[in-house]
Amino acid sequence: MAVTSGPNDLSSEMEVDAFRRLFPLRFHERHLLESLRPDGRPLGRARDTTLMLGAVASANGSAMAKIGSTTMLAAIKMEVMTPTAEAPDEGCIAIEFHMPPICSPLVRPGRPAEVAPVISKQLSDTILSSGMIDLKELCLVGGKAAWMAYLDIYCLDADGALFDAALLSAVAAFSHLQIPVVSLNDDGRIVIISEDNNGGAMKEKEPVNKEKIKLKLKSVPFSLTCVLHKKYILADPTSEEESIMETFLTVVLDSSFQLVSLNKPGGPGLTNSSAIQDCVTLTRQRVKELQKILNEAISDMEVD
Repeated sequence: MAVTSGPNDLSSEMEVDAFRRLFPLRFHERHLLESLRPDGRPLGRARDTTLMLGAVASANGSAMAKIGSTTMLAAIKMEVMTPTAEAPDEGCIAIEFHMPPICSPLVRPGRPAEVAPVISKQLSDTILSSGMIDLKELCLVGGKAAWMAYLDIYCLDADGALFDAALLSAVAAFSHLQIPVVSLNDDGRIVIISEDNNGGAMKEKEPVNKEKIKLKLKSVPFSLTCVLHKKYILADPTSEEESIMETFLTVVLDSSFQLVSLNKPGGPGLTNSSAIQDCVTLTRQRVKELQKILNEAISDMEVD
């Protein structure tokens, strides 16, 4: 009769798990010596990534993005506003990043996550500075009416590289966005024509836009966060890797591989310029992957 080694295997697994919990940095450094990570990835490889457009039926544009276990749900709602005097022919974009308690045991009910407003501002700065959206396309009637795009991004699972997943979901949601049909009523006000209106409002006034419009996106930004530890560079870190290593660098490139931004939130200074260049090189490879994933998601949506 063959002797099973089940109990020994279980004991070994328990010892490894205990070592990982007690000495997490040493555990990871043992893997780094072999240029591998605990999840089996090479150091420079990002986790499996998926995109689904149209995830929220009630939104004008929406998407769900998953990078490994990190999951983001983005939804855009369009509302008519009066443009500002400084930019009478431009619309606006307002971005809010949410971290409900469901996304991580570190987020407690009634206490907003400190990182949420930071990511909100980072997303807003990135999307506006990249030039992805021409705000003039959001103008309806110069000086009188324009679109306000409210983008809300909800983190459903926070397992590292939150900004990367949030930006991907935002880009995908804007790719899916359909601007509603609007018309002028008798008072000269802009009104949104609902799909079940059967053209009733159109009989009174010619619509400002006769059909739903998709934004023309250009210079689409994509990002990659890297962890720098000693001589190693780890792309797309998990939350565990982020919790035990100090130096992070997020590189944002647009679809033409032009640099949009570099962001390093605290930690030791970067004195090695070659490490920064290596992160940019990894990001260029990642942009190609994300462009392909986004294009496939758009194609799948068009087929459906």
